Amino acid sequence: MGKKKTKTITKGMTFAELIEQDSGAAKKLADRGLFCGGCPMARFETIEDGASAHGVDADKLIKELNRDE
Repeated sequence: MGKKKTKTITKGMTFAELIEQDSGAAKKLADRGLFCGGCPMARFETIEDGASAHGVDADKLIKELNRDE
């Protein structure tokens, strides 16, 4: 179980910010083929840029990440 999100996840956040905010996000990303948790670019790459680079719909991904499970 990840820690509770403190703010809404946006496409402009970096992967590092996302994972810092939601510790369960790395698994959620990996389940979609995005292994950003261990990538050195996670500190610099936005969710939108990373999703686009890997053929993932950024809008859909953001909706899924913001859903409370």
